[in-house]
Amino acid sequence: MSEKLNVAIIGCGGIANGKHLPSLSKIDQVELVAFCDIELEKAERAAAEYGCDESSVYEDYKKLLQDKRIDVVHVCTPNISHAEISIAAMEAGKHVMCEKPMAKTSEEAKLMVDAAKRTGRKLTIGYNNRFRPDSQYLHKVARQGDLGEVYYAKAHAIRRRAVPTWGVFLDEEKQGGGPLIDIGTHALDLTLWMMNNYKPKSVMGSVYHKLGKTKDAANAWGPWDPEKFTVEDSAFAFITMENGATITLESSWALNSLDVDEAKCSLSGTEGGADMKDGLRLNGERLSKLYTTKVELGAGGVAFYDGKKESDADLEARLWIESILNDTEPTVKPEEALVVTQILEAIYESARTGKAVYFD
Repeated sequence: MSEKLNVAIIGCGGIANGKHLPSLSKIDQVELVAFCDIELEKAERAAAEYGCDESSVYEDYKKLLQDKRIDVVHVCTPNISHAEISIAAMEAGKHVMCEKPMAKTSEEAKLMVDAAKRTGRKLTIGYNNRFRPDSQYLHKVARQGDLGEVYYAKAHAIRRRAVPTWGVFLDEEKQGGGPLIDIGTHALDLTLWMMNNYKPKSVMGSVYHKLGKTKDAANAWGPWDPEKFTVEDSAFAFITMENGATITLESSWALNSLDVDEAKCSLSGTEGGADMKDGLRLNGERLSKLYTTKVELGAGGVAFYDGKKESDADLEARLWIESILNDTEPTVKPEEALVVTQILEAIYESARTGKAVYFD
């Protein structure tokens, strides 16, 4: 493979223009050569802003995948088509970054993992919150054992009123769910990654449709249409892992609460604890005294500092491209993302049946 990778984008909507395209365009080893969207004008606009002279635009992703120039495909479509497109891309010889969540169902996610192994192509999922400075630092702290055995954790994804009213976010058929599968997935991924624990034992979940039918609701992105709000507005879970560790997961787009946090986690271990609730804080006991330390992740108070800062999206894109060029594992492994999807699906199933779901 050449030192320059030809990248294609399938789905040229908000997440592609808000994250993938700006970050990929900054990487010298990347050429954006193909753009696809079922609304052709979106692909044409993206190509005009981010493409090169040889860029092509498509309405049909299957025609895009026939382009032999393409090395890498980014899948930025609704959840219902993640697996179908990702598997087809890998079978066409392309490496794939698929936006989160991995797939609408765990069965589809498993097929994606199988396809990566069968084709030898790299597959990663867009859990960009792993690449924030606080996440990167806390992951290093946890990995070097400063927290000891993390046996209790909380995954936070609570919004007071921030329901996404565009696209298909409110469509259960196309998305598979609401805030749990949209933002709860980020919080759960972060928590499992920090704990380095991917062996769930059981899940008990509750899902609510309480505020979604509100008319003329106050909302960050304007009132939603109650008739189109077919997903949950909040979901909560109690997750037990094989080693006895416990995780509580909270997620909502609309909840009467002032305790709001998104894509964050709190960890409690045998040697110390940590949380992201008010910046990154570490806590524990030293010399028979309790301590709390707030980690300074900025420039250390240097007023004249003007160094360039790499955003989490930029770091995510760069490390993904480097994993292909250097033939190393991506930061977000597909097997890890599969477990996230399995747990999310179990939460929905538990809420539907009123019973705990047990993993084999």
